[in-house]
Amino acid sequence: MLQISERGKLMPASPIRKLVPFAEAAKKRNIKVYHLNIGQPDIETPKMVLDAVRHSEFKVLEYSHSAGNESYRKKLVDYYKSVGIDVNQNQIIITTGGSEAILFGFMACMDEGDEVIIPEPFYANYNGFAVEAGVKVVPVTSNIENGFALPSISEFEKKITSKTKAIVICNPNNPTGYLYTDEEMQALKQIILKYNLYLFADEAYREFCYEGKQISAMHLSGVDDNVVLMDTISKRYSACGGRIGAFVTKNQSLLDATMKFAQARLSPPSFAQIAGEAAIDLPSDYFDTTKKEYKARRDLIVKRLNDMEGVFCPNPGGAFYAMAKLPIDDSDIFCQWLLESFNYEQQTVMLAPATGFYGTPGLGKKEVRLAYVLNLDSINVAMDCLDVALKQYPGRIK
Repeated sequence: MLQISERGKLMPASPIRKLVPFAEAAKKRNIKVYHLNIGQPDIETPKMVLDAVRHSEFKVLEYSHSAGNESYRKKLVDYYKSVGIDVNQNQIIITTGGSEAILFGFMACMDEGDEVIIPEPFYANYNGFAVEAGVKVVPVTSNIENGFALPSISEFEKKITSKTKAIVICNPNNPTGYLYTDEEMQALKQIILKYNLYLFADEAYREFCYEGKQISAMHLSGVDDNVVLMDTISKRYSACGGRIGAFVTKNQSLLDATMKFAQARLSPPSFAQIAGEAAIDLPSDYFDTTKKEYKARRDLIVKRLNDMEGVFCPNPGGAFYAMAKLPIDDSDIFCQWLLESFNYEQQTVMLAPATGFYGTPGLGKKEVRLAYVLNLDSINVAMDCLDVALKQYPGRIK
């Protein structure tokens, strides 16, 4: 019998997608499933973005430059300038989604067995990228009681070893929605300078801040060689299927190393680069409209959750996710039960169990992540389902 590699065995299942078969089975039983499990926005992709692809005229669909089309990278320079980030087109490598940017960073900056510290709960796929790169994720725990604020410097320092090479943050955060403060970003700056570490900043949700201001890692002074920005158009322009991201750094040696990985995969998707380039020309108020919609959804879902008996949900400052603590015994069992054994008026809700967002075994058993990517009416119905479900769930904790 042919063997599966240890790396293949270690590759974790997605906590967001692993319950899909149960959702599909529920739909076959004519149960409507409200998907709050995955960050797939229902906001329409801007027409001018799609039209740019539809109206493209070329006779050969060629490889692009391995770093991405120069015209797109030059447009991105203007976009980054608009958010206070000063880079040039040669400091940007276009990637196949933000996922490839993260993987490139892990592979270019770390060797087999090196360690990366990540505040937990964290985006579950960081674990997968670490397995692919042969890197060990070392979690430092943040807590729902204080809204998942950045752990203290002393907690980070307890985790640092000779193998530690980087810290990863997502700001605003997926899965918590937490928006890091200027003070917290300055604390991270001190850590990476003191221990000579990379700071990988996943800023996929930059535009979605509801209170306060997003402080980019690229805004920090004196750490140009340490900071790597991982970016994507997926959430920004509701273009998840485009699979276009960016790897951005001022560290020339790192850019040179990363370009070798970019060359090995040849080039990023051509049509999506056209879409990404067109998106930069959207009206200046485009994000005002989308942000207003997401804020209304956030306010509704947080209120509905906190109105339920035994439920606690901190108010997220950004992104479009909320983490909630429920009166349940096991979030994995509960989320499967919602799809397999429960319905309210032929409807149910699909959530992501929080266990998959923690690196520390045993954490997240009473927590779930909710993506408020549905309209207000749908969120209300989904919360009605959840309220009833919590009262009926056999594993409810009194």
